[in-house]
Amino acid sequence: MGTNGSTMLKPLRQGLPPLDPAAVSDAASCALPARYEAVREARSFTRRTLDQWDVGERFDDICLVVSELVTNALRHAVPGESERLSAPQTPAVRLHLMRWTERLVCAVRDPSHDTPAPRDSDDFSAESGRGLFLVDSFSDSWGWHPLAGTLSGKVVWALFRLRSAE
Repeated sequence: MGTNGSTMLKPLRQGLPPLDPAAVSDAASCALPARYEAVREARSFTRRTLDQWDVGERFDDICLVVSELVTNALRHAVPGESERLSAPQTPAVRLHLMRWTERLVCAVRDPSHDTPAPRDSDDFSAESGRGLFLVDSFSDSWGWHPLAGTLSGKVVWALFRLRSAE
């Protein structure tokens, strides 16, 4: 395997981003239904939260990445239509937003154990399979980790550097 573009996108299985959870200054999360409208709900939740936190400068990047992470979670991690309809009360996907002084992390939890892997596709006009390329392009770093304990599934996260408030 040469050093083509896809090696750069090997998902980082490195646990949580390198930030002290105790130092988080703001955190918000919302449960999302296993329906594609959840992407719109995730975006408006993100927009409201970033407005409150006054995180203007990375606004578009963060909203785009949230959309992609939630879409991926719904597409790859949530059971098929018939199973979804019979169990609508279980929010399968959860979005977490966390802010430190100069960092923001969005993390999406889903019930799948599959490794998030970019599709090996040179066709950049393809409709699906670009999600992780966009996440990689618009965030400063991203990765994932399996959930421990009683929670099954994984968390996929993306980190954004923010300008300091000064």
